[in-house]
Amino acid sequence: MSQEVTYASSPAGEGPAAQAAAAVQEPAEAAVAKAERRRRKPADRRKTLEILFFVSPALVLIAVFMLLPIVQAVRFSVYNWKGFGPLVDFVGLKNYARVLQNEVFTDAMIHNLIIIGGSIALQLPIGLGIALLLNRKMKIQSLLRTIIFVPYVLSEVIAGVIWFQLLQPQYGVIDTILSKLGIQGPAQGWLGTPELALWTVLVVLTWKYLGLAVILFLAGLQGVPSELYEAAEIDGASWWQIQRKITIPLLGPTLRTWGFLSMIGSLQLFDMVWILTGGGPANSTTTMASFLVSEGTKRQNFGVAAAASVVLFIVALILAVSYQQFVLKRDSQPDDERTKAKKVKA
Repeated sequence: MSQEVTYASSPAGEGPAAQAAAAVQEPAEAAVAKAERRRRKPADRRKTLEILFFVSPALVLIAVFMLLPIVQAVRFSVYNWKGFGPLVDFVGLKNYARVLQNEVFTDAMIHNLIIIGGSIALQLPIGLGIALLLNRKMKIQSLLRTIIFVPYVLSEVIAGVIWFQLLQPQYGVIDTILSKLGIQGPAQGWLGTPELALWTVLVVLTWKYLGLAVILFLAGLQGVPSELYEAAEIDGASWWQIQRKITIPLLGPTLRTWGFLSMIGSLQLFDMVWILTGGGPANSTTTMASFLVSEGTKRQNFGVAAAASVVLFIVALILAVSYQQFVLKRDSQPDDERTKAKKVKA
């Protein structure tokens, strides 16, 4: 009776012999899989060692020149330290309070935000317009691209010294040209007038970094299929409609990437400001970077300078993560996910 029950519960077409064969086959398959895993282990271990070998130099550089300075800055920021001697005067978060309550630093944060907005507002339309112009076939196309890109190749020190001489009051080239046109420049100079200094620096920055925007936009335009332009022209679309419906949407990832680079560069701005104005006049062009350098080198308040550097790092990290989350995230999503998101919003 028990034997019949066993047969009835077994799968159709399988008897005791088939069950015995399956019972023998399962351990054999497990043994083969185990042997296969053993053979893969040396290969996987070798692959991991190869990856570590080639990546370790970059990891060492990141640890020495990025992680260690961050840790040291956080450490110095909780001490009242003048740059020499041991760290003995522990003050906790007082340096951070001094930084955040310092009107010069809060104004410097506003200046950085103005430079971010101004750089994007000026360089985006001008750079895009020049890129669209240079994307057309012309005889002097290579020459024009070189001329546009040369300012970006120049070091910030050289560019700053050149513009410092050009903007000298009365005897500088800019004021001389304006006087010939019947226009009188500011008495204290473009860099010496508090109301004009920051905007003058912004113009110099636009001249300096416009070449990067143009080159990036040109690279993005090379990826736009020419067939789309031809089809749009056949349908009777105007030049502006073609740019608005085809060029700018397909150039979106390049524009967003450039915006990220411009934002981070504006937050870290130091050298050009330091050469042109030194943060003056009356702290009207001070940035967060120039503030912390001034606190450390001129006033010997290395603890306050370290706290300012940590605040700058946190601000840059928050803006970078936010930009990545809300702006750049759409470029990393697959097309089907973007379509679903649009349908959900609709």
